[in-house]
Amino acid sequence: MTINYRFIRINGLNIFYREAGKESSPTLLLLHGFPTSSHMFRNLIPILAEHYHVIAPDFPGFGQTDLPSHKEFAYTFANLAQVIGALTEVIGLRKFSIYIFDYGSPVGLRFALTCPNRIEAVISQNGNAYVEGLSDGWNPIRAYWKEPSQANRDALRSMLTPQTTEYQYVHGVADRSLVSPDGRSLDDFYLSRPGAHEAQLDLFLDYANNVKLYPEFQNFFRKYQPPFLAVWGRNDPFFLPAGAEAFKRDLPNAEIRFFDTGHFALETHCDEIAAAILKFLKEALQKNSRKQITE
Repeated sequence: MTINYRFIRINGLNIFYREAGKESSPTLLLLHGFPTSSHMFRNLIPILAEHYHVIAPDFPGFGQTDLPSHKEFAYTFANLAQVIGALTEVIGLRKFSIYIFDYGSPVGLRFALTCPNRIEAVISQNGNAYVEGLSDGWNPIRAYWKEPSQANRDALRSMLTPQTTEYQYVHGVADRSLVSPDGRSLDDFYLSRPGAHEAQLDLFLDYANNVKLYPEFQNFFRKYQPPFLAVWGRNDPFFLPAGAEAFKRDLPNAEIRFFDTGHFALETHCDEIAAAILKFLKEALQKNSRKQITE
């Protein structure tokens, strides 16, 4: 099994992505969160790629993908979703499953709204789509949504510090020695680049538009009933277990799994999550195949 590290030109930007597994296998698109990159999947990709074609891109402004000035590129989730959608078309992905985490949730679900029939299954790892999943940890950002003043914008700069990055990685983890410092150190490096803070602050503001779309995401679930697995760090300080349980309202057959860890669940429970994904996808894709045959 080989992992390839590729760049492709999309909308004038150099987009980085990791690719592994046989192209003839079903595809799984891994969508990362804040403030990380496809590097968060470094341990998951080799396990999944034994059975699946895996693609893991970095969003504009994140990781190895270009970081244009926020004056030149509008850092909105609509734009991130458009770029990732274009990527899937350019590299020839027709149908695929999506793994959505944190920011990857609105990116993936926005794309799903535009091309619902291309989505074969959804795996949400602390990827929220319900208001009850948002904790009080969002209150400073909510204040910025309510009044997008410079003072409220500047107040959020504390969320872009190494201390906050570390908090996101270790909060709710029983044994912090299991969390490698390499991931968060790399995130801090990317956040320290010129222009990175302004890009992230723009995305903080635009996240309000994701919340407004929650009813549409939920309607997508109700209408299309995609096979769905939630693998959730139950101690996440930002996305609460109630957000995982809420998926059952619209997806009665959803499988909900909780793990005794925090936001970055793959840092401590990669093997367990990978096993859940492999079992889920095998069953989900087999059901999809039988359904297509009968139709």
